[in-house]
Amino acid sequence: MNKKYQNGFFIFGIIVLGIMITQLDFHQVWEGLRHAGYWFIAVVMLWAFLYLFNTSAWYIIINSQDRKEGQKKVSFAWLYKLTVSGFALNYATPGGLMGGEPYRIMSLSPRIGPERASSSVILYAMTHIFSHFWFWLLSLFLFIFTQRVSMPMAVLLTVTGAFCVLGIWFFISGYRKGLANRVMKFLGHIPLLKRWALPFIESHREQLDTIDRQISALHKQSPKTFVSAVLLELSCRFCSALELFFILLVLMPSANFLQCVLVLAFTSLFANLLFFIPLQLGGREGGFLMSTTALGISANAGIFVALIVRLRELLWTGIGLLLIKFDKKA
Repeated sequence: MNKKYQNGFFIFGIIVLGIMITQLDFHQVWEGLRHAGYWFIAVVMLWAFLYLFNTSAWYIIINSQDRKEGQKKVSFAWLYKLTVSGFALNYATPGGLMGGEPYRIMSLSPRIGPERASSSVILYAMTHIFSHFWFWLLSLFLFIFTQRVSMPMAVLLTVTGAFCVLGIWFFISGYRKGLANRVMKFLGHIPLLKRWALPFIESHREQLDTIDRQISALHKQSPKTFVSAVLLELSCRFCSALELFFILLVLMPSANFLQCVLVLAFTSLFANLLFFIPLQLGGREGGFLMSTTALGISANAGIFVALIVRLRELLWTGIGLLLIKFDKKA
């Protein structure tokens, strides 16, 4: 990647991270870290493991695509670095995908070409979001089988289930027909983006068609690759509930892993509905508080969980931003 753009991503991320750190109550942070003890280290190390799932899903997507002459093979270690940095930018950027995905495309393009880089990044982003919808849908059934369901809760679960099914249908349709042209046409109907999107579609129609063909090829020609990538991402969702399990063990030695899955599902759904907020500030904490109390866990425990998770996110965001400066060849 061009050093100018690399430095731009790095400086922007550091500024936003610095602003978010200033919003912390440092006394509360210190007390939380003292209380968590070595479990905080376990939580941080867990994410070094979880990012392996994300990288593996993206790695098999890239390797499933036809490699043209002159394009390099991307190493897993370099892609892991790119994965962590990309998520760091997504965490720090309002709109989520507006930060990490352009960075990934620009980093990959010199190695595998712009069309292949764009399609692999779009495919991975689709798979990442697609797995969230499956995680939320499966968690609904888990809730029904393990918790008492009142009438208001039944209505909420029905609405949420319909939302998840609609999301799954949308992405399956996108896998079959491609998504690049559809997204650009959608942007072409938004007043503030219309002037940019329509000329872009006309001048890049061939590239967009190529990207869509590569997206649909994964679903049609490589079903094993498609299923493997989705299962890796879905496994990552369930394994990430270990983070909440580790934190709750500090307060509740009898903490239940299944409850942690439900807390994570509800919180991530609530936070993603507020995707336009950097790091889902406030939304994530509110989601933890509501989901923990709804499952019979004390409000103080919910606040403690939210604090430790926020500190872990800030730490890994800082690590990811620093990795932007170590952009060695794959």
